[in-house]
Amino acid sequence: MAVSYMTEEGLNKMVEELKQLETVERPNISKQIAEARDKGDLSENAEYDAAKEAQGLLEMKISILKEKIASARVIDESKLNTDTVQILNKVEIKNTKNGQKMTYTLVSEHEANLKEGKLSVSTPIAKALMGHKEGEVVDVTVPAGKIPFEIIKISI
Repeated sequence: MAVSYMTEEGLNKMVEELKQLETVERPNISKQIAEARDKGDLSENAEYDAAKEAQGLLEMKISILKEKIASARVIDESKLNTDTVQILNKVEIKNTKNGQKMTYTLVSEHEANLKEGKLSVSTPIAKALMGHKEGEVVDVTVPAGKIPFEIIKISI
């Protein structure tokens, strides 16, 4: 089981989601199964089959979430620094080919959300930036080739 680093906020969201699945979704599916079972012959009961399948998917999701929570390590944000790019840093970069600037906060896979500017540390861009300093130009390998990005600013 791989350790995954995340913010306290990210961990809390996962715990809330798990509680929702276990206390609301699971009883709902059990009720659907019971209702479908009460309708008689299970061999040709599509409702029963669908409910059992939904139950299997829900239990798998609960299991995966429990595993993620068990392997989570909360990052002490007070110990972060901006000497080099690391998880939870906000990084402003510039594509040196076209001059386009972007700002991302590097987060764990579970917290990634491009609309919010949160980029997973497992993406090619984040992997290439990790450990580098302001002013450095880093080549990022993407399907279209290599793109040089200059690290403009690292902040928290």
